[in-house]
Amino acid sequence: MIWFLLKRLGWMVLTLWVVFTTSFFLMRAVPGGPFDSEKKLPAAIKRNIEKRYQMDRPLIEQYWSHLWATMRCDFGPSYKLEDYTVNDVIGQGFPVSASLGILAMTFALSLGLVSGVVSAVLRNSVYDVSFMVAATIGIAVPNFVLASLMIVLFVFFWPVFPAAGWGELRQIILPALCLGAPFAGYISRLTRTGMLEVLGLDYIRTAYAKGLTTREVVIRHALRGAILPVVSYLGPATAGILTGSLVLEQIFALPGMGSHFIEAATQRDYTLAMGMVMVYTFLLFVMNTLVDLSYSMIDPRVEVD
Repeated sequence: MIWFLLKRLGWMVLTLWVVFTTSFFLMRAVPGGPFDSEKKLPAAIKRNIEKRYQMDRPLIEQYWSHLWATMRCDFGPSYKLEDYTVNDVIGQGFPVSASLGILAMTFALSLGLVSGVVSAVLRNSVYDVSFMVAATIGIAVPNFVLASLMIVLFVFFWPVFPAAGWGELRQIILPALCLGAPFAGYISRLTRTGMLEVLGLDYIRTAYAKGLTTREVVIRHALRGAILPVVSYLGPATAGILTGSLVLEQIFALPGMGSHFIEAATQRDYTLAMGMVMVYTFLLFVMNTLVDLSYSMIDPRVEVD
């Protein structure tokens, strides 16, 4: 276990360095800059601004300076948000994005596991067909289209939820449902497939022969082996939730990391965009590592190496 974690730590450091280097030079290779605008600044003022943010130095010198600061978890000042550092912006936006992501993943896992188990146990029934049709629709409909429909239904037609904002639980329920719906569909189908495979194994038939009820067989014996495909999917699902939140935070006006990231990209805020990219990369790597570790906890036959 320790050797596995040390190797993952080494790969994480290497991955973060590659992502940092690639992002740094790609952003500066694109024409334009953070201080270019329709109203052209006088040359003297532009030189003073570039000097303040150390953009007048050679590019390789900027790279090493920014890399050293990033290694100390200091992403520097924002080029566009005056009096704010990138760390301040991330500190304010991360709780919003984390709350949205956790609620969306909770919804996806709860609905997906329950519907998948019911579909497998009641195979070819009305419940099975209904859940699988709903899962297919959830997978096929993009979350921004679903968000538009949800706003029309539950904001204007039935005013149950607010259209936007942040600060109350009811303000984040609707975007979390829209964000988690496609992943609930995938999890439902994976759970159904895994459960059907496990229910046909010998030890399940033995459990039924001992007189155990269907509920006991499913919960105590079948479910543990059936959710392994779901656990494998949690890594890509986390990536999908992080990227999907970029759009939904704009639609529902949530002040999360996604909104700041889009603003940084459109306004060429180099330091803010770099900070967001590094945080997203770190979160994805950590989540994939946790998924691999959970394998050995769910199935003792699996050993981490």
